[in-house]
Amino acid sequence: MFSRGTEFSHDPATVLVPTRFVWPYGGRRVFLSGSFTGWSEHLPMSPVEGCPTVFQVICSLTPGLHQYKFYVDGEWRHDERQPFATGNYGIVNTIYITREPNPPPALLSPGTPNSRMSMDVDPETFQHVQGAASDGTVQDAALRISEADIKISRQRVSTFLSAHTAYDLLPDSGKVVALDVNLPVKQAFHILHEQGVSVAPLWDSIRGQFVGVISALDFILILRELGNRGSNLTEEELETHTISAWKDGKHQMYGQLDEHGRQLQRHIIHAGPYDSLKDVALKILQNKVSTVPIVHSMAHDGSFPQLLHLASLSGILRCICRHFRHSSSSLPILQQPICRIPLGTWVPRVGDQSGRPIVVLKPNASLGLVLSLLVQAEVSSIPIVDENESLVDTYSRSDITTLAKDTAYAQIHLDEMSIHQALQLGQDANSPYGIFNGQRCQMCLRSDPLHKVMERLANPGVRRVIIVEAGSKRVEGIISLGDVFRFLLG
Repeated sequence: MFSRGTEFSHDPATVLVPTRFVWPYGGRRVFLSGSFTGWSEHLPMSPVEGCPTVFQVICSLTPGLHQYKFYVDGEWRHDERQPFATGNYGIVNTIYITREPNPPPALLSPGTPNSRMSMDVDPETFQHVQGAASDGTVQDAALRISEADIKISRQRVSTFLSAHTAYDLLPDSGKVVALDVNLPVKQAFHILHEQGVSVAPLWDSIRGQFVGVISALDFILILRELGNRGSNLTEEELETHTISAWKDGKHQMYGQLDEHGRQLQRHIIHAGPYDSLKDVALKILQNKVSTVPIVHSMAHDGSFPQLLHLASLSGILRCICRHFRHSSSSLPILQQPICRIPLGTWVPRVGDQSGRPIVVLKPNASLGLVLSLLVQAEVSSIPIVDENESLVDTYSRSDITTLAKDTAYAQIHLDEMSIHQALQLGQDANSPYGIFNGQRCQMCLRSDPLHKVMERLANPGVRRVIIVEAGSKRVEGIISLGDVFRFLLG
């Protein structure tokens, strides 16, 4: 299974130590490069017999400190499970070779629990780098990126977003679910669950126009209001209100008032297909919404407006990542570790007065509590931790739609159902805890580069990436889509 190791010294007096390098995270073509190759040669790695997602190569190296990275399907990567540091080639893995052969890293079997998917931090094998890199730098949150690099990166992102329009967000094929404003709330609840979406535009057939959206937050507010009456939620209660009636009532309860105490008129927040991506992003941020309908108005010829797409920050971020993926050098901030960037919310460290506490809950906390926190804190998800304070899952606003499954909302009290029980409703019987549709519990480390966090957030349905401590998986911070865009747009 092993081939002869690659040698990098032709001096017979030099001691060479066979060292095995392993990339256990899959790919089609994987190469190894490092300081021992002068960073100029890419060594092909071979799949391990019986483990097609695990690649390896054996190199004979001189004793001392070496840096290395992997080139996976055209993208430079480093192994987060091995010691790492910041060198002249960005974030690199480090290895110190003694005169004794190094024990090879353990291979991960295809059935290893938590083998990357979304829960991709393994507390058993993760290590912090213990020393400095060969150029003397270390991972240090105190080393901030320069204001000049931030400024030039913001300018280039702003230029890109201003030069592209909402049309660039439209997929080649797809669907947009829209609901009639006169549908019963209960029916809307079930439709969103069955269609796997958390937001739907509302159509008023009498007025012949789109008048708003209904979202998971609406159902959270509805269930909390009904639950406050002290009785089980019944289908009849949700059947008595149409979406229109709920929206009118919600506007009376939560609507904004003008300077004279009168209710401000409601207007649908939407964008046109020719609006720039920058304008769409700012509209989402300023109005604190998750999506904006892209509507093509054809009022000049009497036709109904056409709903083209639902724009979201994750879709806009995908455009940014796609554009700069092959020219990352034009954005100096992309390769920077997130701990060096003024971004997100971080747990305060000892003596630090700038951090803010991050609310976390245990799996046995009540569903009513987590729903209250989602509304009060105006966040999209709450981290769920175990008895060791290690991250195991998240509860998101969109998870509320799982209560429509088998009409579960009619048999529960919000304060009697635990978060764990609520999450189980949305999981297949064979799904491991913490994995749901491949998007649950997106995590990163403080040493990860910004581009990695951006790519995670660009996935559909992901609103927040949780920063965890290496090894323990204790929550260290949270970076949301809004955080990234507020930082990029300055």
